[in-house]
Amino acid sequence: MNPTSFRPRRRAVVAAAAALPLVGLAACSSDTGDGPDLGGGADGGSDGGGEGSAFADVIASGPVAADDAIAGSAWAAAIKEKDQLIRGGTVANQVFSLASTTGGQPTGFDAGITQLLAKYILGEGGEEKVEYIDTTVETRETLVQNGTVDCVIATYSITPERLEVIDFAGPYYLSGTAVQVRTEDAESISGPEDLTGKNVVTQANSTGIQAAEEFIPDYDASLVQTLPDNESCVAALKQGRADAYVLDQGVLLGNSAADPEVTVVGEPFVDDPYGVGLAKDSEGAVDFVNAFLQEIIDSGAWEKLWTATIGEVMDTEAPEPPVPGELPS
Repeated sequence: MNPTSFRPRRRAVVAAAAALPLVGLAACSSDTGDGPDLGGGADGGSDGGGEGSAFADVIASGPVAADDAIAGSAWAAAIKEKDQLIRGGTVANQVFSLASTTGGQPTGFDAGITQLLAKYILGEGGEEKVEYIDTTVETRETLVQNGTVDCVIATYSITPERLEVIDFAGPYYLSGTAVQVRTEDAESISGPEDLTGKNVVTQANSTGIQAAEEFIPDYDASLVQTLPDNESCVAALKQGRADAYVLDQGVLLGNSAADPEVTVVGEPFVDDPYGVGLAKDSEGAVDFVNAFLQEIIDSGAWEKLWTATIGEVMDTEAPEPPVPGELPS
């Protein structure tokens, strides 16, 4: 199967997320190593997201919030006052957020959401006023809670358990748990139903652990190894220490885009809504960010951003955007 042939579908976020036990899980890491910039040029190819690219055009056309909207949110007003948005996340996922190799801004879907949000608050040129703070699966909630970052935008899955300690705006994208294999094995493994008796790897403290337990027939915990980060999991897969890597589709897509030796197979089999992580004491943050998300959805910027980033590695039309504010319960 073509590694980008599957289509993410608009599914019941609340029901699916509530059905899967995710107690105590941290979000997935998305380090994928170095790779070319992904921005989608005017000719439909990747050109680093620089001036004249489809990615840059999306950011340039992004909306700017009215002064009264900013004044009505203490969170947004504080960012406007310091003239900078501090975003927690990664710049190592080729599809969602990748540092530029040419000195420009990071590109990818999450990077685009970040830059559009910065422009929305800070006005024209605000997309360049972002400080990118690296976060890991262990540090995301802490950095949000202690105010080190204004928000986390990093393929950050919304779960009821995380909602107990931080707030989320969104969802802004619906992903799902998927399976990645060595490209040479893509004909023999097409989903979790083919993983019985096979060695599986996933990230420690990730949602992939429970997804594997629930969806692999005759699940055997002794065949599942957990490693600390994405890089280690990809290495285990490529070296033959694992037959499959189970994790969030967004992370796995980045791997496949950067490395032809690994392929995403089949359909995502567990819903995974991404949200913007915010501190619970950030007054007016959730409503403000949800209003921003709704505005870029209504204007068509969301779809254009998807096309310039995720759409570059998926053989499908853009999916229906999720509904901001529709959270797992």
